[in-house]
Amino acid sequence: MQIIDAIGRSLQQVPVFADLSADYHQLVAGCGALSVFQSGETIYREGAAADSFYVIRRGRVRLEAHVPGRPPCIVDSLGANDPLGWSWLVPPYRLQFDAKALELTRLIRFDAACLRRKMADDPRFACAIYERLVPVIVGRLAEARRQLMDLSGQPAGRSQAWR
Repeated sequence: MQIIDAIGRSLQQVPVFADLSADYHQLVAGCGALSVFQSGETIYREGAAADSFYVIRRGRVRLEAHVPGRPPCIVDSLGANDPLGWSWLVPPYRLQFDAKALELTRLIRFDAACLRRKMADDPRFACAIYERLVPVIVGRLAEARRQLMDLSGQPAGRSQAWR
């Protein structure tokens, strides 16, 4: 119970979750555990099952996308209190990027199936989670698109395919 309480308190410091009620912090915390990754270690790989969601407590994580015929494209770098891994929210629950620790990184790892069950049991809780994570998803996808447009040499505005 002490770890769950500590995770619940930690969530109060995470901007995306800071305004959740104490009850909701405890619901999320009940699915959590602490994880540590060494510098250079892969946290997850693109295409793998999205069975976890993370909040970075300390350290840095790089998100990479695979582009055929090119080295991995750096999509974003994340740090303390950033959420990591949104694919657990959206079927078919497959990860969209690689995530690698850039230094010793401490995270809270949340079991995705546990969170989805709690969301199914409490629609208001589900709504609160979606309201907080959908803007993160949109931001990450926009950044990935911008990076890929840079690689292709097209302006970062609208590509021809979007017109």
